[in-house]
Amino acid sequence: MIKATNLMLATLVSTAAAVSGAQAQDANAGEKKAAMCIGCHGIPGYQATFPQVHKVPMISGQGAKYIAGALTAYKKGERKHPTMRAIAASLSDQDMADLAAFYEKHGAAPAKTVADTAATPPADVAALLAKGACVSCHGTNYSKPIDPAYPKLAGQHGDYLYAALNAYGTEGNANIGRGNAIMAGQVKQFKHAELKAIAAYLGSLPGDLRTVPQSKFR
Repeated sequence: MIKATNLMLATLVSTAAAVSGAQAQDANAGEKKAAMCIGCHGIPGYQATFPQVHKVPMISGQGAKYIAGALTAYKKGERKHPTMRAIAASLSDQDMADLAAFYEKHGAAPAKTVADTAATPPADVAALLAKGACVSCHGTNYSKPIDPAYPKLAGQHGDYLYAALNAYGTEGNANIGRGNAIMAGQVKQFKHAELKAIAAYLGSLPGDLRTVPQSKFR
């Protein structure tokens, strides 16, 4: 009985270690796996043309948990961007974790440069932000979300933010859409012009996000 119990404990420890190892993030490994990312996310100002025209999002400095969650959503088809879904489909959970860890640290500023509270927006935009209760998830400076699963928004490209917000409210489109019930409910309160105003304000703020130029020859 003692030998059997010890064997069972050893098996459980081994299994736990294997699971822990599979979930561990390795930023150095992520850097080696980023070749397929730099063609878009490593070029400052690079603009996507399909299925919508907008600058590709800045992901250097974004939270690792959010990046991994976004990649998982693309892989599952909860996010419908065709190119990103194809890329995510080629990634394992470990790949996603490693890439997320790499981009969270990539190009990080050596010292804090973002104020704890965002600059006061125009009154009309402030009313929209209050209506959406945006600070309750994304933080008072929109760069420190209350949960690392939520994205940093401050300083992100305004046209991308507008496209992303629209995607949450889009239904029945094979190439555009994001399956998040909370965000879908939020954006459906607003007109397109109001979403543009929100996105433009958030994009104007100082933040941690950036595009770090990367050579394709690595």
